[in-house]
Amino acid sequence: MNTADMTAKIADGNGFIAALDQSGGSTPKALKGYGVEEGAWSNDEEMFGLIHQMRSRIITSPCFNGQKVIGAILFERTMDGQVDGKPVPQALIEKGVVPFIKIDKGLEAEANGVQLMKPMPELDALLTRAKGLGVFGTKERSVINLANREGIAAIVKQQFEVAQQVLAHALVPIIEPEVNIKSAERAEADAILLDELTKALDAMPGSDKVMLKLSIPAKSGLFDTLVDHPRVLRVVALSGGYSRPDACAELAKNRGMIASFSRALLEDLRHQMSDDAFNRSLGGAIDEIHHASTQKVPVTA
Repeated sequence: MNTADMTAKIADGNGFIAALDQSGGSTPKALKGYGVEEGAWSNDEEMFGLIHQMRSRIITSPCFNGQKVIGAILFERTMDGQVDGKPVPQALIEKGVVPFIKIDKGLEAEANGVQLMKPMPELDALLTRAKGLGVFGTKERSVINLANREGIAAIVKQQFEVAQQVLAHALVPIIEPEVNIKSAERAEADAILLDELTKALDAMPGSDKVMLKLSIPAKSGLFDTLVDHPRVLRVVALSGGYSRPDACAELAKNRGMIASFSRALLEDLRHQMSDDAFNRSLGGAIDEIHHASTQKVPVTA
């Protein structure tokens, strides 16, 4: 796949994006979910080696291919690693899966009901390296806990500033202002975020497009106008702490949104499984998430 092929696949592909980007802070939790307890490693290198083994097992599984998984988001170390002797982005491309990379360095402390991204002083170098490895786009995450317009506006401003830096490297940014689905002000935060995103998209210079990774809205169909916005390549949904059945049920109510799930994709996988059992479990999860991404259900008012 060249860049045009990847753009077409992400814009119109009948599938979803796998999020395989757990980083330093979330890696122990991801490994525990995979059945690897914290005492199984003695340093960060061993820990990252274990998570790379898990990701390699996923990527090389016969059911993990471009028919239903149109993209995959990688952690920086995964991008720099290899699968079956090939750079991971190249291995994905050969399977018909478009590679992305997580670029944020974590979150600041909460202020005005939100958590902005920490500074990324080495971002240009990372983007240059990613482009050289064949990566198509990036993902950067912030978190919204309260319906505070000042805070949400600050998140959107920061996200679009980073997006312009990404676009300057001929990469496609996935803007991810996650609304905490456990927030008592979730519906109000969704509405403010919709307004701020629309204003930022309308004000974008040039003709480049961005992607949006959003929490599934409390009100089904709320983000339809973002799905249809001329500056948006695709809107993807995070699972946000939902179990897979619940995430899929909620996603299916939202036209045009496809999944970009992490925990909901991996929740049934265990390192102790035989390869056959692992592939069956992963294949079942892929089928379920693909169905919710592509087969939508009517929603009554």
